[in-house]
Parts: sequence; C-alpha cells; structure tokens
Amino acid sequence: MSDREVDVRRARLDSLRKSGIDPFPAVVEKFESISKVIEMHDGKSIDELEREAPETAVVGRVRAKRSFGKLLFLEVVESGTRIQLSARKGSAPQEVFEALKAIDVGDFIRVGGQVWRTQKGELTISVKSQTLLSKSLRSLPEKWHGLSDVEARIRQRYLDLIANEGARRVAVLRSGIVSSIRSFLDSRGFLEVETPVLQPIYGGAAARPFTTHHNTLDQELYLRISDELYLKRLVVGGLDRVYEIGHNFRNEGISRKHNPEFTLVECYQAYADYSDMMEVAQGLVQGAAEKTLGRLLITYQGEEIDLSGEWPRVTMRDAILRATGVDVLSAENLESLRKATREASLPDLTAPTWAKAVDELFSREVEPHLVQPTFITDYPVALSPLAKRSSEDERLVERFELFLGGFELGNAFSELNDPEDQRRRFEEQVNDAASGDEEAHPMDEDFLIALEHGMPPTGGLGIGVDRLVMILADASNLREVILFPHLRPETS
Repeated sequence: MSDREVDVRRARLDSLRKSGIDPFPAVVEKFESISKVIEMHDGKSIDELEREAPETAVVGRVRAKRSFGKLLFLEVVESGTRIQLSARKGSAPQEVFEALKAIDVGDFIRVGGQVWRTQKGELTISVKSQTLLSKSLRSLPEKWHGLSDVEARIRQRYLDLIANEGARRVAVLRSGIVSSIRSFLDSRGFLEVETPVLQPIYGGAAARPFTTHHNTLDQELYLRISDELYLKRLVVGGLDRVYEIGHNFRNEGISRKHNPEFTLVECYQAYADYSDMMEVAQGLVQGAAEKTLGRLLITYQGEEIDLSGEWPRVTMRDAILRATGVDVLSAENLESLRKATREASLPDLTAPTWAKAVDELFSREVEPHLVQPTFITDYPVALSPLAKRSSEDERLVERFELFLGGFELGNAFSELNDPEDQRRRFEEQVNDAASGDEEAHPMDEDFLIALEHGMPPTGGLGIGVDRLVMILADASNLREVILFPHLRPETS
C-alpha cells in the first residue's frame, strides 16, 4: 500500500473525529452472527422474505464494496462467514447512505436492516442503520496467494487469515485437533498438568537447548526440550496418569518438519508398557481424525492413507532388513555395519557410533517410505537412555516410534525405572558429551533421587501436535500449521 493511500485514510479518520464520530468505539450494540442470519433465512424464497420482512443487525469487516451511483453493495465477513449488504439512495436514510459511501474496505461496521434476496438469489441486508466500529488505515490485499507470496503470508499471518480461507481452515482444524487430544486423554482418566518451561537441567530428549540467564538468582537456565522428566516425577509422586500439551524448544535446524518452537503432547501411564502406549497413540490419532475430519481415510500430499484398523508393528531390525538387505544386529559394531552397507551398494554411513549409524540407515532408507501408519519398535539402547531394556535382547530397548506420511509422528517407551541402570545410562551420555556430542543427555541427580524413591512400571508417549496437524490438514510444511513459525530476519 502506498504512503498516499495511507494518508488518504488518515485524512478520513481526522474528518470523522472532527465531525464528532468516534472511529474506535468501545461499546457494540446487540447483533446476530452472520452464520445465524444465514441459517434462519437462507432457505426462504424472494416472496417469503418480502412477506415476512425480517429485521436483523450484524457486525463484520468490510471485504468488498461496489458503487453503482445511487446503489451501494458491500460484503462483510464475521467469523469467516460473509453476507451482502445493500443501500439505495432515497430508500436508506441519507446520513446512512453517505456514511456507507465513505466506508473503506477493511473497516469494521455494525449494520441493521431488512433481510431480502436479490433477483440472482443472493441473501442481502438492506441497510437502515450503521455504526463504524473500527477504522482501517491500511488496505487489505486483493490477491494473496501463490508461491511468490508464501514468505509474506507467514510473516503477516493476520493478512493471510483475512484473505486466505485455507489458512483460516487450518487454524480452526488445529484447535479442533488439540481439543480432541485433550478430550481423549481426559476420558481415559489422565490428569492434565503443567511443568516448568525454564529448567535448571534440560532433559527427556536428544537435542541442544536454548540457554538463558536468571538475573536475580544468577543462574543459567534452559528452555525445556521435553516435559518427560518432570512428568515422570509426578508418577513417582502418585499421579498415575498425567499429560501435558505444551511448547518445547530445541536449538536445531529449521526444515519442513522442524521448528525451534513446537507443540508436544506427552502422557505417562503407570502400570503400563510401550505396547499399552501403542493403543493410546492409535486411539488418539484416530479420534482426532474422526472428530475434525469425520473420516479415517485421508489424503496426504497425494497419497491415500488409511487410519482405520490395527496399525502394523515392525521391529527396526526387520524394517531395515526388508528395505536394504542389511541385518544391523548381525553387524555388531560400526565397522562391520559400514562394510555391510557398502556390500549392499548403499551410500556410506557417516555417523560416529554403531547405534547412530543404525538410526542414520533407518532414517535414510526406511522412514520416507512409511506413509501408512506404522509402529517401528525395539531401538538400540544408546539411542534411548530413558527407556527400559528389552527382556529379549540387552542391546535393545522397549521403544516405538509412530510413522505416518513418511516421517515420525510419535515416540514412546516402557520407561526406565531402575535408578542404577538410569545412572549408568546418564554416565554414558556424559561421556558422549565430553567426546563432542552436543545432543547427549546431561546428568540429572534430582531425577535419579526421585527414581530411587520408586516409580511403578510406566509407559510414556509423546506426539508432535504440529506434525499431526500437518497430516490431517494435508500441509507440506510445518510453517503452514503453526500460526507464527520462526523465520529468518528480514533483510533491509
């Protein structure tokens, strides 16, 4: 918008004030929602509306305006629903007609009048009274779509929501998904709790944290990377089923699947294991799809996905073996695994340890092909310092990740509740950190003391809310489903 256009609108604002009109009044007289007006009258014919002559009042933002000399048409939108307004010179009060002529697209107004239908069949309100509710000093975008506008749409999300119905649909869908998650867990006896965002020791995941400083305490603090260790403290304390839906922060790269600030739902259930949490994960996702979309057969980026039925469970070993022919448990060290991948004509592995090389191989060769919902189970111990060892193979833990649409959606463990084993795992992570692993888990003595008081067998689950919204909204990038994602600074 040019400076001249802004100046013209400011001049109108000054004129309104000089004439005694408050362009930003605090009180709004009674009105009906536009959706209710449409619901009440949309099924009525031209003749029925003429006989009944129903009166109403609505509010909204002016989104379009057309002038035909003595006849004005405006379009107002409220809560995503539009209705047409009309005013004819000589029929509408003179001051109302002149005020509507001076209205700018983008202004908020309240109008009262009679509901009628045009010869083309459009439901319309013939305006008899009007009140300016808020003056807009900048015009709205006329065209706000296309790849060239993606960055601008995200930076100015308010304009995106005004002009792009798809953006509004995703925002509403996201709210419904979060509501369904909360309802699902509440119905199963989980207690919603809140844990610290600022933490003296970060933990619960393999990630670099954001660091900050508390001036009064002169203390280094971290933005949490996970809720896990605090939620497990609550299980120790006797809260047997707990969950939190909250923001987490990881100082990592940005991609279509990653944002430094993201929303995670984590839940913990005493007297359960990772098999029980598979049932929770499946029910939670299916419930969200049914509540918000009304179906379990969905399409994501051109692929049809069936969320119904029981989802398959495949060990990480078997998944890699099927995709590559490499048996990672037979290749028991890093060099033998690298040799096996070379013999299978696969790209060289770059990870520094056997466990991380297994994860690299899986992420590269298997994960992108897991479009249908699939539980991948039994991960290397070194990748999962908070999970209980498998009773069948000491090299593995009772862990699953849920994959959907070609990427990870959730992560779950049979939680490690042996404090001595947990201490050894933490010590191994501390050694990894000393060797340069920036994502190694730190030692947490307070958490170990909590475990020493006793924690029952517990199943834990975390699901990325942003990624779930991506799937159900058929969005290709996290930026499309987070209202205010992190962006690089604008260049001047």
